[in-house]
Amino acid sequence: MLTNSPIFFLGLFALALQAIPRVASAPVQVPFGQFLATVRAANFQQWRHSAVDSEASFNQMKAHVLDIYSGVGTVKHSFLHDGRYADCIDIHRQPSLAGRPLATAPIAPLNQPPATSGGPTGPTAPIDSPLTQNLKDPFGNDISCPDGTIPFARLTLERLTAFPTLAGFFAKSTTGAGRAPHATRELEGELEGRGPAAQPHLYAYGFQQVTNYGGHSWLNLWNPIGDFSLSQQWYVGGSGANLQTAEGGWVVYPQHFSTKAVLFIFFTPDDYTTGCYNLECKAFVQISNKWFLGGTFDQYSVTGDGQRGFDLQWKLFGVNWWLFLRGPGATYDAVGYYPGSVYKGGQLTRNASLIEYGGEVTRFTTADVWPQMGSGMFPSKGYSQAAFQNTIYYNPRNEDDGVGVWSFLTKVVVGSTNCWDINITESAQGGGWGTFFFYGGPGGNTC
Repeated sequence: MLTNSPIFFLGLFALALQAIPRVASAPVQVPFGQFLATVRAANFQQWRHSAVDSEASFNQMKAHVLDIYSGVGTVKHSFLHDGRYADCIDIHRQPSLAGRPLATAPIAPLNQPPATSGGPTGPTAPIDSPLTQNLKDPFGNDISCPDGTIPFARLTLERLTAFPTLAGFFAKSTTGAGRAPHATRELEGELEGRGPAAQPHLYAYGFQQVTNYGGHSWLNLWNPIGDFSLSQQWYVGGSGANLQTAEGGWVVYPQHFSTKAVLFIFFTPDDYTTGCYNLECKAFVQISNKWFLGGTFDQYSVTGDGQRGFDLQWKLFGVNWWLFLRGPGATYDAVGYYPGSVYKGGQLTRNASLIEYGGEVTRFTTADVWPQMGSGMFPSKGYSQAAFQNTIYYNPRNEDDGVGVWSFLTKVVVGSTNCWDINITESAQGGGWGTFFFYGGPGGNTC
């Protein structure tokens, strides 16, 4: 019988080990091969006490994990960072590439020079990726990936079975939160009518309806408390069932990632019916080994002290949506791209028509408090207290190089201004920060 086989007992042993590294006091190393053997040997009975809703859903999750790793080959280096494993996989054998050659990155565009002097004068400190700091994990492994490989957040059954279904795991959040806000505001009343299982998603953001090919902002990095809280950019095209987005920023989402803010990207080709975070489905192609999508940072902003953050930019070049990140230093890293094919001939294969920047929160049940947004401070508190995004511009053309155009944002607050708000400053008054905003607030019981 299967229960007498060595593979079965290896699976039981490794299942236990798989969860242990998340306990900081007693980390146990789980090599990639052992992890994958665990997945192959897993069955629903071993996970029946998790959140997964049925054996059929479990089998779908298991099949997805095995499919993701089916072509990656040998993994020679892995590391544990802040309780989450990353495996360094061959850049040419990553799941999203599917045998295609890597595309060539364009040059990151430059923002327009500021129109006037003035604006905030406080210093900001670009955050460095942990993968570039010569760090070691608890087992002495380098927290980095060799050239020719990319960091791939380990896709474990433990992570997937925290959700009832595979579709729930792929969703932006368990309540549908994180949707492009201005393009989907008509859904607020519908969500509110569904009761505690679908709490509405609430925002403080700025938008501009303009033909664009991506854009840029510097995102001030914080660790708000709550079920789901993010700071991000949305680039949106299409409408209704054909709504499409390219998104990125940071998110605190303990059920999916961590109680700390993590770097994330997200896309949808069909109004959030499908899509996924980071590398969790076959979509985004990563080319840089410097950034860990889904990973935490080693430093965050401190109230009244150092303000940390990073530059994030999307750029449509040719048919691909390219992600650029910048920490310390003058140059941007081309992290990777969404191939135009993931948008299935839709609007984002040509351009986006809407840009959005800001904060968003949700709670998962009415028993939960509405999360903090940003730093948890209102925008009126200003620099070193309230969270912000600055240097906000969009790309006006599909071109290799180019110059950005400062955004002109319209303010929207969804929810109570007793919980959060946003104050936008346009580029003519923004000085070296260009177009920027302070945003956020403490959340609360009634928002």
